[in-house]
Amino acid sequence: MSGEVVVDALPYFDQGYEAPGVQEAASALVDEEMRRYRPAKNYLEFLPNARYDAFETAIMKNEFARLQMGQPMEMLSMKRYELPQPSVGRLNDVTAWKECVDNSEAQLVCHSLKIANLDLMMQYGTETWKHSIVTLMKLLQDIEHKLHGMKKKVQDINWQRKNEQMDVGAKLKMYEETWVSLVSKNYEIEQACQELEKELAELESQNV
Repeated sequence: MSGEVVVDALPYFDQGYEAPGVQEAASALVDEEMRRYRPAKNYLEFLPNARYDAFETAIMKNEFARLQMGQPMEMLSMKRYELPQPSVGRLNDVTAWKECVDNSEAQLVCHSLKIANLDLMMQYGTETWKHSIVTLMKLLQDIEHKLHGMKKKVQDINWQRKNEQMDVGAKLKMYEETWVSLVSKNYEIEQACQELEKELAELESQNV
C-alpha cells in the first residue's frame, strides 16, 4: 500500500532504550528529518478563517472597544433609585410634581417586587437549591462514570498491546535463537566440509 508506514518497535519488549547514546542518536535523526522537511503548502488552507468575534455580544464588543481606547469603566448609575423633587423653576408646575409622583410609584412597585422575590426565595429557595445540587451531583457522577469507563478502556488496550508485544517478542527471540543456532550449524558444516576437502586434496596428492 502506497504511503504505508510499518512500525517495527515493541516498546513493552524492546531493551536498550536507556543505553548511552541511544537518546542522542534518536534526537539527531529527528533533527535531520526536520531540517529536510519543507511543507509544500499550507496544510490548514481547507479550514475557514477563524472568527474570533463569533461569540462576542454587543456588551462585550463595547467593553473591548473601551479597553482598546483606554477609557475607564463607567460606574454603576444610581440615578434610577433617586427621588428628586422638581427643580426650583418648576416648583409650581403640576406636571413636574406628577412626574415625581410617577417615579416614586414606579420605584415603590419595583421594591415591592424585590421584596416578593426575597420572600419567595426564603420560602422555596432552599429546596430549589437542594434540587439543583442533586442534579449537579448526578451530572458529576455520570461524568465520573464515563471517565472511569474511558480509563478502563485505555488500560485494557494497553494491557492488550503489552500482552501482544510480549508474545510477539518471545516468538522473535525464539526465531532469533533458532537463526543463530542454524547459522552456527551452517558454519560448523562449512568448516567440516573445508576440512574434508583439505583431507581429500592431501589424499589425492599422496596417490599421485
